Amino acid sequence: MNLLFTGVGGQGTILTTKILSEALVHMGYDVKMSEIHGMSQRGGTVNTQLKYGTKIYAPNIGEAEADIIVAFEKAEALRALPFLKKGGSIVMDEREIYSMPVLIGQAEYPHDADEILSKCVEHVSVVPASRIAEELGNIKVQNICLLGALVKLLELQDINWDALIAQSVPPRMAEINQIAFKKGYDLISAKKELT
Repeated sequence: MNLLFTGVGGQGTILTTKILSEALVHMGYDVKMSEIHGMSQRGGTVNTQLKYGTKIYAPNIGEAEADIIVAFEKAEALRALPFLKKGGSIVMDEREIYSMPVLIGQAEYPHDADEILSKCVEHVSVVPASRIAEELGNIKVQNICLLGALVKLLELQDINWDALIAQSVPPRMAEINQIAFKKGYDLISAKKELT
């Protein structure tokens, strides 16, 4: 299984991938992960690639090889689209984050990202992860909410996610991240669609 995670600096893209990697190793999979940082400290793109299966030889995912793209932001989902294989899926937050070129008027944000993606990709799950995180009182748990949705889609329930999350975040952040994970998980129905 080939997963590509994409977001902007500060969204927890790398942490999310590391938590999932650790879980998959505990489940007995061979796992390879790689990180690609843009100007992540300044809100630039951060991509992580994760492959898992019986035997994985290299972490890199080429064009049209990703089974699932997990996008922490809509425009990043569009940028990553060439990596999605035919029949692949996208799990993405509904949030829009404006880059510096957009903010200073040198570029336009693709507000029609949902429409473009739904025309190109058969399975797009839009998760209101940022909204849920804000309701919980901390936008930084958006990533773990998306992780919960992904875990449900991948049917990776056979691990103690609460314990894994607790050991992966600062103690004061454990409970809110566990709640965010459950909320993301509960958004995905048994039919692998948003309810």
